Amino acid sequence: MKIARIGDFGRERPAVIVGSKAILVDSIISDWSRTELENGAVERVAQSELTQLPHEEFGKRRIGAPIKSPTKVICVGLNYVGHIKETNSETPTEPIIFMKAPDSVVGPNDSVAIPPNSQSTDYEVELAIIIGKRALYLESAAQSQAHVLGYSISQDISERHWQLERSGQWMKGKSFPTFNPIGPVIVTKDELIPSALRLWCTVNSEIRQDSNTNDLLFGIDHLVWYISQFMELHPGDIINTGTPFGVGLGFKPPRYLRAGDVLRTGIEGIGEIESKISSHLERIS
Repeated sequence: MKIARIGDFGRERPAVIVGSKAILVDSIISDWSRTELENGAVERVAQSELTQLPHEEFGKRRIGAPIKSPTKVICVGLNYVGHIKETNSETPTEPIIFMKAPDSVVGPNDSVAIPPNSQSTDYEVELAIIIGKRALYLESAAQSQAHVLGYSISQDISERHWQLERSGQWMKGKSFPTFNPIGPVIVTKDELIPSALRLWCTVNSEIRQDSNTNDLLFGIDHLVWYISQFMELHPGDIINTGTPFGVGLGFKPPRYLRAGDVLRTGIEGIGEIESKISSHLERIS
């Protein structure tokens, strides 16, 4: 199943995507939210007759973030072997975990606003895990898939000055408004094998990142198990699994985003998203 949310900001409606059609399912569930997922939203929709429900062309209207108001955005740092090499970092012995403000999450094609005075706003294509069932203190990685809803495309925008030069805690450079476009859909785990997916990112049609999830240092199941050892995971929580080589920081000199740039991000089996880069002044005007 492919699930999505469509409509203006704050007025999104839950949908199931079949081919090029978005079938609106708000007569069955109120939204794709933590509460509804806890109450079996996926199963209720899957068991319903959808052919008579209202539908429209997917992408005709704005596509929202596929989960309503996620309570957590958990990020994994330095989790691709190629990215570790380009940053001249030591290979982690355990996953590097940090948080990102949930309010940074926006729709997959919404604009990304560069913060005031930023000269080092960067891009990071990432495969996102979406949690479907509460997970805490899992006994092994073999249990992880029972707690995964599916996967989506996450663009983990990063402001490197705040991340790296402002006294620790990477979340400082990760949590600005609009800094996590995600979507366009969640592909449920029964329809996607995440271990060998091509993922890429372009800036103004120039390929910057082009890699594969088989370069992950710590795999999907290991990450869900590991995080559950010290944090309770709930339906709708997002785990950004790390980015491959090719980020702007890795170039010499660095190649960061500027207002007017067009950022396209894609993952095999999920699709593509596109973000126009704007000034923060455009967002608050």
